[in-house]
Order: sequence, then C-alpha cells, then structure tokens
Amino acid sequence: MSGSLLADAFAHHVWAMLRLMDTCQTLDADELETRYPGLFGSILDTMRHIVGADCGYLFVMSRGERPLIDEDKIGLAELRGVMESNGAAWARVLAGDPDPDEVLERLRDDGSQTRAPFGIRLAQALHHGSDHRSQICTALTMLGVTPPDIDVWDFGWTEGRVAEVPPSA
Repeated sequence: MSGSLLADAFAHHVWAMLRLMDTCQTLDADELETRYPGLFGSILDTMRHIVGADCGYLFVMSRGERPLIDEDKIGLAELRGVMESNGAAWARVLAGDPDPDEVLERLRDDGSQTRAPFGIRLAQALHHGSDHRSQICTALTMLGVTPPDIDVWDFGWTEGRVAEVPPSA
C-alpha cells in the first residue's frame, strides 16, 4: 500500500467493520435488535449508524461523489456491501491529497450546517467508527459471542504489513 499517510488507517477502518459485520451475521434477529446500555441503539441500529455516518463523511469529503444512504431499514448484508464500496471511496478521497486545513461545509436537510477542516473530518470518521465498533464488541461479549480481533495490529498482521522479528541470539 502506498500513497496517503492515512491509507492504512482507512483500510483498517473498513476491514474492521467488515470483520465485525461478518461476526454479527451469525446472530439471530432478536440478538441484532436487542438494546444494550452504552450502544447507539441495538447492534443493528449501531451498525446502520456507523455506515450511515461513514457515507455522510464521504459525501462531504468526496464533494457529493459518494451518496448518502437511507439507514433506517437497511439490512446487515446490504450495509456490508455499502461498507465494502466505501473502502474504494476512501482510497479515492485520500489519493486526492486533500488539504487538511480546507474547511468543508455540510448543509443538512433541516437547514443546519457543519463547517470543519478536512483533517478534523478525517479524524472524526476514524474515531466514530472505532468508538461504535468497541460498543458492538461489548454487546457481543454480553451475548456470549467472542468479538473478532479487529485492532490495528491484527489488521497489519492479516494484511502482511506487520512482522515479528525474534531477538537475535
């Protein structure tokens, strides 16, 4: 992987979401819809929120190239497909070598606006995904399901980007 300094960070973001979604696809409908303290809502609602927000960040940073989604009723399999395609969209955004200080505006349907620099928006996208993935992992643990290993080191080892070197004799 080469190019943007943030390429690995966003590749991890997408990879972690896909692994977590794969684990959540083993849950039944009641488990996906159960609400847990500290979550955005149910596991499925939290997944919808993460992917919907990810699309919102991409919509702004791609200058409308990446569409918003209607996250109210989308299922887990469809969310997974959206997240897969977000990976390529993040790569395109980062390949454009964005100016971290460029202020981007988002105008919402209710008339409100958010103005924030590109760098803050990138940081928020990563933080938002990580925060909610952690919440879902906690909910999985409460269900007795072992969450997948999704930290950055796991990503690096899986993708061949990290290697352990034993001490020399």
